[in-house]
Amino acid sequence: MKLEARRSCAAPANAAGRCAPEPVNNGAGEPGCPDPSSTLKAKVTKQSSRESLQRKNTECEVYDDGTNTFFWRAHTVTVLFILTCALVYVTLLEETPQDTAFNTKRGIVASILVFLCFGVTQAKDGPFTRPHPAYWRFWLCVTVVYELFLIFILFQTVHDGRQFMKYIDPKLGVPLPERDYGGNCLIYDPGNTTDPLHNLWDKMDGFVPAHFLGWYIKTLMIRDWWMCMIISVMFEFLEYSLEHQLPNFSECWWDHWIMDVLLCNGLGIYCGMKTLAWLSMKPYQWQGLWNIPTYKGKIKRIAFQFTPYSWVKFEWKPASNLRRWLAVLGIIFMFLLAELNTFYLKFVLWMPPEHYLVLLRLVFFVNVGGVAMREIYDFMDDPKFHKKLGQQAWLVAAITVTEFLIVLKYDPNTIMLPIPFFITQCWILGLLVILVWTLWRFFIRDITLRYKETRRRKQEDSGDRERPLGNGAPSGRSKLNGGSDALRHRKS
Repeated sequence: MKLEARRSCAAPANAAGRCAPEPVNNGAGEPGCPDPSSTLKAKVTKQSSRESLQRKNTECEVYDDGTNTFFWRAHTVTVLFILTCALVYVTLLEETPQDTAFNTKRGIVASILVFLCFGVTQAKDGPFTRPHPAYWRFWLCVTVVYELFLIFILFQTVHDGRQFMKYIDPKLGVPLPERDYGGNCLIYDPGNTTDPLHNLWDKMDGFVPAHFLGWYIKTLMIRDWWMCMIISVMFEFLEYSLEHQLPNFSECWWDHWIMDVLLCNGLGIYCGMKTLAWLSMKPYQWQGLWNIPTYKGKIKRIAFQFTPYSWVKFEWKPASNLRRWLAVLGIIFMFLLAELNTFYLKFVLWMPPEHYLVLLRLVFFVNVGGVAMREIYDFMDDPKFHKKLGQQAWLVAAITVTEFLIVLKYDPNTIMLPIPFFITQCWILGLLVILVWTLWRFFIRDITLRYKETRRRKQEDSGDRERPLGNGAPSGRSKLNGGSDALRHRKS
């Protein structure tokens, strides 16, 4: 079957190579010359077309034969019928237990399931379509449910909120001591003859592969090496700055910079960038499963169903204008705040680090973070088309803020512990450097460049006025002087 191109990386040759003929002026101007009053409008149109072409250059080329199988159809009536049958069974054929707590739990779970069924079939699609749009609609509804749960926890008292966690797991609701990663920071401990490297082996726990996998996935979300490295290094500085609040942040220097930044985070970012390079070079040609003749091709097609449908290269360009610079700073801030919420929520809600709720939260952010970053990039890169922030990005930002508010309410004494003076000086110095660079880059430098450009244009205009007098026909004064010289010559 002939493949049909749905998207293209480059603009068509006739659209990019030729311009539409300009209208002929009826006034004194020459034919084909633009009206001086429309110069500003032409510049704006040219700038917008340049941005649109640049946007197209970051998108890959996709070919799709347009096969629509049973797998891709919307099964709204089928889901409604199955849901109705389940409710009829519970209502008419099942005897309701007399346990109030059990009925309350089951009622809440049933309400959530009904909402998920509605959202999976009726919610708005996001930017991702693989492996299936319903998968991303499901996580959108889970995002709504999680935000509502956080709002409920936020409106409880500290004691009631912590004891409510026992309804989820009876083992929760008990204060747990945090593990101290500091102490003896010798990599090789000669005092321990049995195992001199015991300090190193103690740090080799399940969080080492978790760090690597986490930063591999974050790189696939952000799609920029510099932003990933800045977030990685900044979080280690935050751990240094906040170790007086959470003992979990107290680590050895080699645990911060060698194991975390270089090995776990650095290796995860490196593998993520290699994967991004492969995804940007991969051909995106999609055929229906039954249109592929060989079994090997069918298996390959099934495996590629879990890869992106298309690919967009993120070009953040934070120094291009003030809006993008502030947006990138906001993204870095929200990333760091979400990372800190992971540790502080465990601390204030009394959850051990290895609890399955902590793992579920990380899995949740893995699935919703990529969609949120794509929606943020689309909103930044093409604000004329994407006039509002995407739904998943909006919810992720609300969740991050709500989690921080829960931490602030449940344990304000820990959050308000004064930061050491020398650490405060370092952060003030860093913020001043960012502020000064912002003022210079987007205000002082632009004013200076604008002044130089105005001066250069004035000099060019004055030179254009004087050029016809020197190279063209002589003026009246020169004619008069020339005539008097000739008359004087004849008299002599």
